[in-house]
Order: sequence, then structure tokens, then C-alpha cells
Amino acid sequence: MSLWLLNHFSTVTLSVVAVGGTVLLAVAGSVLLRRRHPTLAQGEHNDMVGVTLGMFGAIYGIILAFVIVTLWTQLEDTQTIVASEATNAALITRDAGAFPQPVRARLDAAVSGYVHAVVEDQWPRMRAGNPSYGATESHLQDAFRALQTYDPHGQAEQVFYEQAVDHLNDIASQRRARLTMARRELPPLLQALAFGGALVLIPLTFLYGLRKLRVQVLFVASVAGLVGFSLLLVFVLDRPFSGDLSVSPAPYREGALAQYWNH
Repeated sequence: MSLWLLNHFSTVTLSVVAVGGTVLLAVAGSVLLRRRHPTLAQGEHNDMVGVTLGMFGAIYGIILAFVIVTLWTQLEDTQTIVASEATNAALITRDAGAFPQPVRARLDAAVSGYVHAVVEDQWPRMRAGNPSYGATESHLQDAFRALQTYDPHGQAEQVFYEQAVDHLNDIASQRRARLTMARRELPPLLQALAFGGALVLIPLTFLYGLRKLRVQVLFVASVAGLVGFSLLLVFVLDRPFSGDLSVSPAPYREGALAQYWNH
């Protein structure tokens, strides 16, 4: 459900629905409770509610901050992995220039097929939450075979050969890391703490009595808006390959790899 929402609605739309909906529900709940229990406006229990609200708000804020920072770091790590994988593919293309034409042609074909498979096959699968090694495996094996069956001649070829092998091994490692990131999601316990905590914190604000209804509504709405926006960040950042803030496959189309997309 979360993946479908991220892939079918813009972040702006989700923001309006999530934050706006949270604020409207909170304000409606506060007004209804105030009408049902008019004595709350006198603030007789404000001391107890204030202490409870402050303590719980601090704990919940720490949890939300931890979750958001963790997810943001995960997103940055994923972007680094993608950039590194594309860079290594581009370096193999450059290293292949030192080899004879048959070997260079095999490596070019393998790298071209690999980057096309990543962008056209793996990326849609990762966006849908169903990552797979898929079509990239055969192209990666073609590149390995091209290097395994070639015996470099001379010192220069040997140096570029070793570099190409290292870059190819790095691609295999980074592909696995990228697919692992695509499968990763926030643990259920943290999801319960993040989203369940809002169901406790926001209703607590209803109990803090203020004589003027306008001030009460502003207080409840501001807390609900902040919580709603924080939960939206958790929701959006939890899937690094889905939604408007997702990691882009652009690195596989740039630099030395651009030649494989010009036809």
C-alpha cells in the first residue's frame, strides 16, 4: 500500500493529505471533546497534562528524530552506492580502450547491456518493491568471461586489466548492496513507535485546557501539523527507490556511459 501511494501520488499531494488530514482530525477531535466536556477549558488539570505532554513529547521527539536521521542516512548511502556502481561501469569502459578490438567490443556490449538492464528492468522492479538480479546477471557474466578469457600483453595492458577486474568486482558488490537497500524498510517496532506515538501525543493536547477556543485550536493544530509532517518524512524516506524523493538512475546515463544511450 505504501509503495502504491508513493508511486501514484506526488509528494505535494501526500503532504496535503497527510498533514492536512492530521490537522483537521486533531482540531475536530479537540473541538468535540471541548464541547462534550466544557470544564476542560478552565484548565484545572493543566499542571498534570503539561508535565505528561512535555515528558512524552520529548521522548517521542527523540524517537522521531532518530528514525528520520536513520532513514535520511540510508537514502544518502543508497545514492552513494548507485553513483559508485555507475562510476565503476564507466571506468571499465575507459579501461577497455587499452585492449584489442575484440575484447573491447565484448566489454562494451556487456557494459551497455548491463546499464540498460539496470535502468529499464531493475529500476521499475525496485520502485515496485520487488528487486531482482534479473537481466543484469547475464551481462555481468559476459563481462567476466570477456576478461577471464583474455591474457593481457605488456605492462600497460596488465595494469588496465587488473583495474578492469577490480571495477567489475566492485560492480557485483555494489549491485548486491543496491538491491539490499531496495528491500530494506523500517522495522515494525520502529513503525509502531513512530506512528503509534502520534495516536498518544496528539490526543494529549486535547486535554490541555485554554479559555479561548481559537488559541486551543491553534495549539492543537500546530502540534498535529508538526507530527504529521514528521510522519510524512518517515513515510517518504522509508523507500529510497519509490516516490518523488527516490534515488535516480541518472548516473547510468551520464559521463562515459552516455554513449550507450545515444541510439
